[in-house]
Amino acid sequence: MSDSVAQPQRMRKIPPVALALLLQLLAFVLVTLAANLLTLTLSPYTFAIACGALAATFSHLTKQARWWLPIQLLFVPALAITLNTNIPPIVFLFAFLLMLLLYWSTFRTQVPLYLSSNKVWQALETQLPVDQPFSFIDLGSGIGGVLTHLSRTHPQGTFHGVETAPLPFAWSWLRIKFGGYRNCHVYWRSLWDCDLAQYDVAFAYLSPVPMAALWEKVQKEMHPGSLFISNTFTVADHPPQKILQTDDLHHSELYLWRK
Repeated sequence: MSDSVAQPQRMRKIPPVALALLLQLLAFVLVTLAANLLTLTLSPYTFAIACGALAATFSHLTKQARWWLPIQLLFVPALAITLNTNIPPIVFLFAFLLMLLLYWSTFRTQVPLYLSSNKVWQALETQLPVDQPFSFIDLGSGIGGVLTHLSRTHPQGTFHGVETAPLPFAWSWLRIKFGGYRNCHVYWRSLWDCDLAQYDVAFAYLSPVPMAALWEKVQKEMHPGSLFISNTFTVADHPPQKILQTDDLHHSELYLWRK
């Protein structure tokens, strides 16, 4: 699930994508200088591979997340291959716009679009009240899979979701609007702008980055007896009271805290 946020001040620092770009530029400069000093004649692909390898090394040394390493390694070689083809420029414009609508400000928030599996939805079912009304919020609701599934299995509940990436939000809004999910609503809004006091259950599938700040928000706003559930990502120094294992492709774990 994704969420574009105006994050608390303590979480603001150089975005990983900006750091990755700086490392790419540094690698480019160093490879260029080395080739000139050593009077080497490098083919475009050899030059690109050298830049990628150096940028990936820098990413490792600066302790970027592991998934940045293949991106750094392959970015310049992929760019070199692409520039050597006859792909019309309009294709790249459409690709850029699509990524913008899909991921929005992921470069700032470090919360990419994660989609929970059906097995996770089924595990969530078991943790919701079955004989009384309740309210549920998905913090970063993506394309609305969690909301629509749970609203079918628990019609006595009220389900809300917040999402700020335009394309997933539009998808989920249409899905809910025309799917007849009357107890289900989604809003184009940051999770940091939501008041959690009105919800009995809050669910999040974000990334490790915002979990500490989200924990503080949960503790400050959610009422006694409410339930906070995180898919995959736990909170440092706050062990969950319960862990649910799933047998989906990623062997996802749900971490539960009862306030």
